[in-house]
Amino acid sequence: MKWIHRFTLNCLQVYLHPMIRDAHGRKMSKSLGNVIDPLEVINGITLEGLQKRLEEGNLDPTELEVAKDGQRKDFPNGIPECGADALRFALVSYTAQSDKINLDIQRVVGYRQWCNKLWNAVRFAMSKLGDDYTPPTNIVPDVMPFCCRWILSVLNKAVSKTVSSLDSYEFSDAATAVYSWWQFQLCDVFIEAVKPYFASDDPKFASARSSAQDTLWVCLDNGLRLLHPFMPYVTEELWQRLPSSGDSTRKDSIMLCEYPSVVECWTNDRVESEMDMVESAVKSLRSLRSLMPAKERHERRAAFALCRTDADEEIVMSHELEISTLATLSSLKVLRENDAAPAGCAVSVVNKNLSVYLKLRGTLNAEVEREKLKKRMEELQKQHDTLTKMFSASGYQEKVPPHIREENEAKLRTLTQEILSFEEASQHLEREIAAEASANDE
Repeated sequence: MKWIHRFTLNCLQVYLHPMIRDAHGRKMSKSLGNVIDPLEVINGITLEGLQKRLEEGNLDPTELEVAKDGQRKDFPNGIPECGADALRFALVSYTAQSDKINLDIQRVVGYRQWCNKLWNAVRFAMSKLGDDYTPPTNIVPDVMPFCCRWILSVLNKAVSKTVSSLDSYEFSDAATAVYSWWQFQLCDVFIEAVKPYFASDDPKFASARSSAQDTLWVCLDNGLRLLHPFMPYVTEELWQRLPSSGDSTRKDSIMLCEYPSVVECWTNDRVESEMDMVESAVKSLRSLRSLMPAKERHERRAAFALCRTDADEEIVMSHELEISTLATLSSLKVLRENDAAPAGCAVSVVNKNLSVYLKLRGTLNAEVEREKLKKRMEELQKQHDTLTKMFSASGYQEKVPPHIREENEAKLRTLTQEILSFEEASQHLEREIAAEASANDE
């Protein structure tokens, strides 16, 4: 990155990160009381300790009071113990900001809390692997469950992005790639999706359990090695806890291990595309769940998926377990456009070919949902009209670069499809309203 100074000294490359300022963008100054000692972030310090350090300096009484007041505002409870790994990861993540780092201690605290999530992920895996588990010598994704094939495929992408970013000195991009895979794919999706395999001793899950165990081990081994340059202490500690095959190939330290590389046979674009649809449906269902009273949100509810094509119906039906698990559903039923609308449900349009309904036990009604859809359709129609007007403006074809025109045309096509899907969802609700009215008349 051009604003990270780099020079070579006796074949050793040295990098100087941007200037570190306080969270408000001010230069650190004793007279402002905003000087942050890295050791105090690593080990933690109370407000009293911070102010005692000021008193031991050479500030005059007026400057001392200003500095103390600044500390009371910025660190009313002092600085919590964050550890070296969280501080290092925060600084690396900040390098994409600009030619300076406005260091917010709360961001460092957030990464310390994320370290706890890493511990929990490893703890979960160890509880499922068991004491007699032996790591696999080879992984064959083709015979594994869907979610195992998916996490290995996206692991490949994370490895590729991290390595390429490190090679080009884009350290923040590398850190983001590792963090996103751990947080949003391994912890938030995969670990949750495989829990049904371990929930009972049902023989139908025997093969899936074995595959999930192997995939967990592979993900943690690769994931910790991938993260190691950014968080050397926690990754070393966690890696040492992973089971090994006991042969002589096991390294004594994670520092001695090879850095992860892409395994071509793990990449599966079709599986990733299907998971994108699954995650979109889950996100929509979770959004509908947020409309429920707080005391009911933990309850499992029935859901329905309105599929407008055979391909989408096949995907939803084949991944019913993943959707039901991740969205905390009691059941999931597939509907076609001519099916009766489910009563007492909130609706959300996932994409042009898929809408989802969540049973809300009468907390919302069809007319309310119809009005929400109407407002959203009006917003989309405004965007559609704006783009259409732009296309017809004088000189548009000559003045706008081709790639921008292509992007705008793609947006227009997407908006058109979304409007059509919202109209279909609205018509589905109209049928429910008509059915309710008919029932009341009887």
